[in-house]
Amino acid sequence: MTQTLAEKLVARAAGRASVTPGEIVTCRVDLAMVHDSSGPRRLKPMLERLGVGVWDPDRLVVITDHFVPAFDPASAAIQKLTRDWVAAAGVRNFHDMQGVCHIVLPERGHLRPGMFVVGGDSHSCTAGAFGCFMFGVGATDMAGVVATGETWIRVPETIRLRWSGSLGRGVVAKDMMLALCARLGMDGGDYQVIQYDGAAVTDLPMAERMTLCNMAAELGAQTGLIAPDEVTADYLREAGAEVGDLARWQSDPDAVYRTTLDFDAGALAPQVAAPHSPANAAPVGEIGAVAVDRAYIGACTGAKLADLRMAAEVLRGRKVAGGTRLLVAPASARAAEQAAAEGTLEVLTEAGASILPTGCGACAGYGGALLPEDEVCISSTARNFKGRMGAATSRVYLASPYTVAAAAVTGRIGDPRDLLDGTP
Repeated sequence: MTQTLAEKLVARAAGRASVTPGEIVTCRVDLAMVHDSSGPRRLKPMLERLGVGVWDPDRLVVITDHFVPAFDPASAAIQKLTRDWVAAAGVRNFHDMQGVCHIVLPERGHLRPGMFVVGGDSHSCTAGAFGCFMFGVGATDMAGVVATGETWIRVPETIRLRWSGSLGRGVVAKDMMLALCARLGMDGGDYQVIQYDGAAVTDLPMAERMTLCNMAAELGAQTGLIAPDEVTADYLREAGAEVGDLARWQSDPDAVYRTTLDFDAGALAPQVAAPHSPANAAPVGEIGAVAVDRAYIGACTGAKLADLRMAAEVLRGRKVAGGTRLLVAPASARAAEQAAAEGTLEVLTEAGASILPTGCGACAGYGGALLPEDEVCISSTARNFKGRMGAATSRVYLASPYTVAAAAVTGRIGDPRDLLDGTP
């Protein structure tokens, strides 16, 4: 029986030779991941009521990223509860204040192709970039996973998004995703699997592939997937993870997809999503020269090392415009350390950027960098829902790090290629 990559991953977890879309199966979980918001503070009381502990402490990863650094007594208490519970439960895979969970998880070598993983966050689908089937669940489902090591799943269909050609200068994975949000809508994934395919996808480095799979959530998919290859293998080796049999985790040539949609990467321009939805995306030239009060580079989607480097390309030798603030929250401690070592952070700070602590921060509505009333922000994050990053009267535009950095320099939204092609 021919199978898609998603069907192969689910079949393995279910202990089956094959599965069929629509059937419900019980799957063994290779790994579970929670953060400080979705994790111990919610799991601890449920597990205590059930009278059970963690099924396998070595298969649970806990990462603090939402309430860090603690910004009030309540967030400090959540951090203490998290640390105390991790110690009591014997969880050794604890990454405290090391960055956003979706970036830290692969950085620390927890992922490898073929795995079936459950996460306590909607952007857990980021792991699909590594040939893993990973999806987000709520606290009640996660309690079941942590107690038993199993979960159920309705076998999804696969929607294949095939990108041909090559991305142009200043056009990146974030632009691909915003264009897809505009084309398909935020329910276009229909809680199925989105598989990214084609030459433009295989040409992408891992950081960019992670952006594609991360924002499968914005398309309403259960998860996103990219078949692993040597690019994947190189990243895994550097992270100290096993590579495994890459050939096993490929869709069969005659696998059946719900649908295949084709896109031309070479025809894509930088995209910007207007408030208050990623689906409000359009080419940057159609948005207009909107004046911005703040430019924000942060979150799992937009502040990886590769993203910081994009911003530095635009900002090198330039200054942030008067009346505009540029805030940068690196996605992980390792990204910040490497950016500092290679001079990328120096470029950003010399341009006038303020460097914030790593973590989810304003993207998830936490910390001290929230938007005040009526402020206009352009952000490299994944979502711009009304009130998500601060006051309900604030307005957030989404774009790539290139476009965000360009807006910081000019004080208004514009095409980053104008700066990339010019000289400071």
